[in-house]
Amino acid sequence: MIYQTFAKLYDELFDSELYLEWRSFVEQQVTDKQQPLLELACGAGRLAVLLAQDGYNVSGFDLSDEMLSLADQHAREADVTLPLIEGNMLDLSDLETYHTVTCFADSLCYLPNEESLSTTFEQVARHLDDDGQFLFDVISPYQTDRVYPGYMYNYRDADRAFLWSSETGEEPHSVDHDLTFFTYNEAKDAYDEVAELHHERTYELSTYQRLLKTAGFKQVKVSADFGKSDIQADTTRWFFVCSK
Repeated sequence: MIYQTFAKLYDELFDSELYLEWRSFVEQQVTDKQQPLLELACGAGRLAVLLAQDGYNVSGFDLSDEMLSLADQHAREADVTLPLIEGNMLDLSDLETYHTVTCFADSLCYLPNEESLSTTFEQVARHLDDDGQFLFDVISPYQTDRVYPGYMYNYRDADRAFLWSSETGEEPHSVDHDLTFFTYNEAKDAYDEVAELHHERTYELSTYQRLLKTAGFKQVKVSADFGKSDIQADTTRWFFVCSK
């Protein structure tokens, strides 16, 4: 399961400023905070907690029980109510309906193929109110094809290190991320290594628009920079606001 072996390390090293940007994007689109909001792939719950602190009626949904455990911890530390649900976004049949569903941080790009993306869109549409909306972001083909290939990032502090390198994947507009964590084990006087390979895939904008329309979304708006700018040829992340 993605992130299972180093969920805590990933949570600690993720750029916290991005959660504030996603919160602002939600605030731009969702004015009625009392309506139920579901955050798909909520991970460690950082954004969900921020939304709960801001008065939103938010629940979190994720595949990883380890991530949900962290989300519960963060919610308790922040003294907010955050219902959490473990499940796969390909099957939301046990869920209620929501006024808003969100899915950020490239989460949809971890789905393996176009069929699974289509299934997720259909599942979301079925669990939205008639006047509900679906907010999500994905990386663009410019990001996978031009930015990520050959990308490297290294981090180190007193007792841990993180190595990240990215290369072009086999499918069109895909990328493989090689992630390795080293954490100091005092008992061994050595570093423990945890490594995982993450695969992301995106599609042309027209593909997303076609699949959303097929799923039942009648209005789809796409922007860049967390909804602040129009998309350009070199936009690295697309932000969607979809209405039924």
